[in-house]
Amino acid sequence: MGKKNIIVIGASTGGVDAIKKLTADIPVDFDASIFIVWHMAPSLKGILPHILNKQGKNFAANAVDQEEIKPGRIYIAPPDHHLLLEEGKIRVTRGPKENRFRPAVDPLFRSAAYTYGPRVIGIILSGGLDDGTAGLWLIKEKGGLAIVQEPSEAEVSSMPESALREVNVDYCVSVTAMAPLLIKLIKEECSEKDETTMEENNDIKKEIQIELPGEKNPANVLALGELSPYTCPECHGVLSAIKEGNRVRYRCHTGHAFSADTLLAMLTENIEESLWTAIRSIQESTMMLSQLGDHFAQINKPEVAARYFQKAKEAEERANKVREVVSLHEQLSKESIQQEAM
Repeated sequence: MGKKNIIVIGASTGGVDAIKKLTADIPVDFDASIFIVWHMAPSLKGILPHILNKQGKNFAANAVDQEEIKPGRIYIAPPDHHLLLEEGKIRVTRGPKENRFRPAVDPLFRSAAYTYGPRVIGIILSGGLDDGTAGLWLIKEKGGLAIVQEPSEAEVSSMPESALREVNVDYCVSVTAMAPLLIKLIKEECSEKDETTMEENNDIKKEIQIELPGEKNPANVLALGELSPYTCPECHGVLSAIKEGNRVRYRCHTGHAFSADTLLAMLTENIEESLWTAIRSIQESTMMLSQLGDHFAQINKPEVAARYFQKAKEAEERANKVREVVSLHEQLSKESIQQEAM
């Protein structure tokens, strides 16, 4: 059956300190491999391995495509690249973003669950929104274990809280308790539990293939779920709604993927951007109308000039109304709405 020796970790805002504390307590004889996705800017190449190697006992490095998986190593998703796992090796790709991020947590968790099943331990640390929840749910479905940082100690609690709401988590502990827990868990034999069907496994494989270089996007990617009325905020393609347990997530035919919460956040962000674009356009028309009014006034056509000035005034009034709408607009998320409902 084998041991639980594939450990995948996802973190975002506030996650660096948690990752440092966790990996600092991992012993040199640790008989498992650790894979980390931390949401970062593309310009931060090499910063996380440098931080971990200064204070940890196990070598950390940005993962390299086709690299062999070895125990006692810490593999980190490079900036602007997804980290995926295959049998015995690593894939590093620039596939479509998921939940607005590349690297994203869900592709790592999904590929680990598909390839290694019950040998996987998934960990969610500090971060905003809910990247990693879908992947952690799949890890559980494939017989692996789920660990979540205690939300009260996380710098940003949204990712841990989302995982606790949506996934049957095995352990919710402080970061200081994680290393001792992992040392214990990797010595245990794996179970044979796998609750996914052959059809579900085929769908999982299709989603993994979307992220791989040289792979053609499956022609029936939209068949992974039901067509929705929403469009992808990244490329404006049609989104398919994929149901998993009690949750719904979305993927477009070009490959971008979103949780419902992330999609809601992006849609409400786009509303504000669109409103400001409307204000800018109206203001430009106001200036043009005023300039034309000045022109007709200068050439002694006061009646025409008056009409232009009147239209400019009306446009300015419309711009002020849109400004009022912007001031009332809310940036929404599942978390903010649920907090209001309490």
